[in-house]
Order: sequence, then C-alpha cells, then structure tokens
Amino acid sequence: MRLIVGLGNPGREYEGTRHNSGFAVIDLLAKELKVDIDIKKFKGRYGKYKDAIILKPETYMNLSGECVLSIVNYFKIDVDDIIVVYDDMDLPVGKIRIRESGSSAGQKGMQNIIDLLHTKEIKRIRVGIGSHKEIDTKDFVLGKIGKEDAKLYDDAINKAKDALVFSLDHDFKDVMNRFNGQ
Repeated sequence: MRLIVGLGNPGREYEGTRHNSGFAVIDLLAKELKVDIDIKKFKGRYGKYKDAIILKPETYMNLSGECVLSIVNYFKIDVDDIIVVYDDMDLPVGKIRIRESGSSAGQKGMQNIIDLLHTKEIKRIRVGIGSHKEIDTKDFVLGKIGKEDAKLYDDAINKAKDALVFSLDHDFKDVMNRFNGQ
C-alpha cells in the first residue's frame, strides 16, 4: 500500500491559499483518477486508488504528522511508500522540486511528519509559491496567489499532479528525472 499526502489547512477560509498547494494537487489528482476523497477517519479525508491511499489531513498544517502517522500505522505503510506534496517559499512560483529525502526547510507540516515518523527519508514534491520580503510569512502563505502569478502557479500544480500520476507506475527516481526543476 502506498500513501500520497497533500498538505494544507481544512476549512473554506483556507481554500485557494498558497499554504494549501498540497490540497490543490490532491484535488486535481483525485479528479483525474476519478477518486472521491470522502472517507473521513484518522483526522483526515482520504480515498483509495488501486494500491494507493490519497490523503488530505484535516489537522491543520502544523499537525499533519498526526494524521499521517495514524494512516501509516493502521494500513502498515512503509515510509518508503509515502509521497508528501506541499508548498515551498524557497522555490519560485511555477517550479516544483522532487526529492527522496531531506529536511523540512522550515515547512512545519512536513517537519511534524518527519518528527512523528522519525525519519527525513520521506519522498516529497514541493510546489513553489515564492516569497515576498514586505509581507509577514504567515500572511503570505495564508494569502492567495496573485493574478500575475496564477498561470505559473496553476502550471506547477498540474506538473506536481502529473508527477504523482507518473509515480503510480514508475520508480521514484524516474519521477525525479522526468519532472524535477520544471
């Protein structure tokens, strides 16, 4: 069993925010695969596609690991079979970066997952949201993408979704080779 996790915050007030980039990718993935993310358990919502669970934690970003750990334990998922998708302020809008492991680089949802699973060896797809020096970090990530960046951002969300679809039938190294830096 594999686990694909998109990070974000639940609730209408967070829909369309930069911090919900992981949710946006999961919503697009679910639509393409014709999967309903409607099973509500383990502090999240998920659906199943073949041998994969597609998950949106509902714990709020900073506690995402609680939901992930519950699913991992219940379904006995190996850490090597997890992919997490989330926003990254260190990447320009429109870029994605795919890695097999690493630090959270300050992304608190990813850090919580690393802490609770006791490993940095977690596959991830980071979606670039850029940054803004004059706007507080919290306000920036909880803000919406501006019209000037909308096309680039949508392209990144689609590339991340395509990488996840590709990952269902290919080795993760092949995913990285095909999609990294796009």
